[in-house]
Amino acid sequence: MTALHFHIPYAVPTVLLATALVVKLPTFARAWRDPDVRATTLLLTFATAVLVVITPVNIRRLNELTGVPNIASPWAYSFLTAFCATGLTMIIRWREEPSERRRRRMRRIYWVYAGVVVALWGTFLLAHAPEPRIYDLDTYYASTPWMREHILLYITAHMVSSLVAASMLWRWFPEVTDRWLKSGVVLLQLGFASGLLFDAAKLTAIAARWSGTDWDALSTRMAPPFALMEAALVALGFLVPQVGPSLHKWVRDGREHRRLRPLWRAVRVLGASAAPARLGRWAPLDLRLMQRRQHIHDALRLLNPYFDPALYQQAYEAALPELGEAEAGGVAGAVAVRAALDAHRAGAPQADGAGAARTGTHVSADIESVSRALKRPRTIHTLRRRVARTESPIAHA
Repeated sequence: MTALHFHIPYAVPTVLLATALVVKLPTFARAWRDPDVRATTLLLTFATAVLVVITPVNIRRLNELTGVPNIASPWAYSFLTAFCATGLTMIIRWREEPSERRRRRMRRIYWVYAGVVVALWGTFLLAHAPEPRIYDLDTYYASTPWMREHILLYITAHMVSSLVAASMLWRWFPEVTDRWLKSGVVLLQLGFASGLLFDAAKLTAIAARWSGTDWDALSTRMAPPFALMEAALVALGFLVPQVGPSLHKWVRDGREHRRLRPLWRAVRVLGASAAPARLGRWAPLDLRLMQRRQHIHDALRLLNPYFDPALYQQAYEAALPELGEAEAGGVAGAVAVRAALDAHRAGAPQADGAGAARTGTHVSADIESVSRALKRPRTIHTLRRRVARTESPIAHA
């Protein structure tokens, strides 16, 4: 079936697909009624099963365990056929709105490919293939009655599914606007193109055997890498549109969680107005981010009476020429937060309660900029001293 004597080329995509399947299983357990989740889980299962079965060491083990030469062949080709059927139905589910016509088309595909699986087992049972072939079964038995049909059946089924899938994706691609879905479609097209190259190499080698020429290297050396690429690319193509948005949100939440750390550390000495439940390091990131935001906003509400509106305004005006409007607001907010914390420790609220509340509103509205500014304590300290020096003559005038 393959001629790669080193198993690493099989191990890498197999491990990647198996990892993706394991990661997907909790989602399947929570949302197994969702047809997209079910189909993706099945697709990953079939793709992983194909790669596990066609690994040379596993072919040998199956032969030894069952005592049936070449038993890995119908197993591998059945999983491959199921993989093709699931891929086609997923593309149809993505492209078309739910309708009775869509359901009929998908059922028809499942029935056709189920028939192919039955025929694969039937032709294998009818064939006489006593010599175990680990690497070159397709060409070795290319002229053997029923094994010939067995081999041509899986290649034809695979080629038809790849052609139909590539055609549907090609027509659909101009209509796709979502970037994650578009990326998935590109990966799928590359995957099915790899599958067609696999089929072309196999059929050429088989045709050469029929004509008495030995081009077995096309089947044993050239075709397997295309099969491995197809399995990985198609699985990724179906995963990216589902996992991509969640992964993007996770990365964005992680960045915000880190950016808010300086402000959170500065105000956590106050304690929250309502003690939140403690979330461990392994708690979901979105919950930890929500808790961090809540803690910051609760702490800023406690600081509201202590914000100095004049200090905030002067710090903003002093920073504006050098930093620009957005960054100056963050620096001014950081100065105001540091001063309010000192005033809170001293128990000295501002006389202008309304002005302090307005300043607190400005700070709360841009906590990311304030937190970013707090990462530069020297800048904040220098600006605060400069503002304090300008305040002094005015206070004594």
